[in-house]
Amino acid sequence: MSETGMHSLMIVPIHARGSVLGMAAFMRTQDPRPFEEDDLLLAEELVGRAALSLDNARQYARERSAALALQRHLLPHRVTGEPAADVAWRYLPADSHHGVGGDWFDVIPLSGARTALVVGDVLGHGINAAATMGQLRTAVRTLADMDLPPEDLLAHLDEQVVRLAEKDVEQGDPAAATIGATCLYAVYDPATGQCTMARAGHPPPAIIDPHGQVTFPELPVGPPLGLGLAPFESVTLELSGNSVLALYTDGLIESRDQDIDAGIDRLAAALAHPGLDLEDLCSRVVDALPAQAPIDDATLLLARTRSLGPSRTVSWEFAADPAVVGHARALTTRQLARWQLEHLADSTELIVSELITNAIRHGSGPVRLRLIRHRFLTCEVYDTSCSSPRLHHPRTTDVNGRGLFLVAQLSRKWGTRHTPDGKLIWAEQQLTPRCIDP
Repeated sequence: MSETGMHSLMIVPIHARGSVLGMAAFMRTQDPRPFEEDDLLLAEELVGRAALSLDNARQYARERSAALALQRHLLPHRVTGEPAADVAWRYLPADSHHGVGGDWFDVIPLSGARTALVVGDVLGHGINAAATMGQLRTAVRTLADMDLPPEDLLAHLDEQVVRLAEKDVEQGDPAAATIGATCLYAVYDPATGQCTMARAGHPPPAIIDPHGQVTFPELPVGPPLGLGLAPFESVTLELSGNSVLALYTDGLIESRDQDIDAGIDRLAAALAHPGLDLEDLCSRVVDALPAQAPIDDATLLLARTRSLGPSRTVSWEFAADPAVVGHARALTTRQLARWQLEHLADSTELIVSELITNAIRHGSGPVRLRLIRHRFLTCEVYDTSCSSPRLHHPRTTDVNGRGLFLVAQLSRKWGTRHTPDGKLIWAEQQLTPRCIDP
């Protein structure tokens, strides 16, 4: 006491909302008067106000950490676009003042060696936006597994956002209600080089051709998700092999002191280096961002397209005549021999036979058969009927209904994909023989 000159001391606990955050010490050294009751009341008032501010800051930091951890957990950690594309990505969270947003991305394998690329952004910040992002990413994966066209997928996703908002309001929490989201969904087919895209209030993608020319294709914008203003429109583009498709959120092109056009130009200049590795290209785009902390999450997804080429795909067209089934089986066996997949000849012949027979029986017009050799062997049979087949589990006494059941048993996965003028049924097989227990 004598060394510091302190002769009077008050210790006031720092507590807020039922929790003790620490202690505050007040001391007098030069003023000879001791603390009195009025000094204690003033100290308690000051400490009480400071405690609320400290607790608010602590809760905000805890919520932001939880939101960031939740978002990073819900985002994909390892993505691959094989065999359709090589992919790389970057995710940059917003600064601490604005809080974590609801950006997400995904790369989803589809039937027929195709790949879906998706980038979305939930409006708002905080843990509610991160949680909604996880729900929408799960919904997109479920809808993608149904092989829906991009415009139909966005329409169903729009309904999901509306339902989420209505649920929040019904539970008496309008502040947490989802007010909308944006999304860009693209499907690339390496067998044809076609990419079909649709967007809901989202910035357009960038396409970098093998010569470094950067373009932003004009896609129908579509309303943001959650407004219930579907339908959406899709556009199909032809992409040459080794092109780069860039999907991103608006945080990558928006800044405090520049308009969006300047951000688009900055992004185009950073992407105009097709010879770079995708990871290096991602880093170049991030390095080109303004120095100040971002006001919104920024997400970038790059995909360098591949082409399967004619050596890995083959197709035939047949008349709707049961007599062509044997010819289709013979062509299939011959092609499998060229691919050195003779061990799959028996199972593939049965799959082709059943699918073409069903197409002729239930459809009309010509029937097309396509084989694709990639990570799996895919068999696709197209017909002009729009009816969806149903898998039956036949009883031992049933005569019909065994076709698709047999296809399901012989393949690792099968499904139906609708086209503008019909449908196709596909079945995938492992390239290596399956081990069957005796």
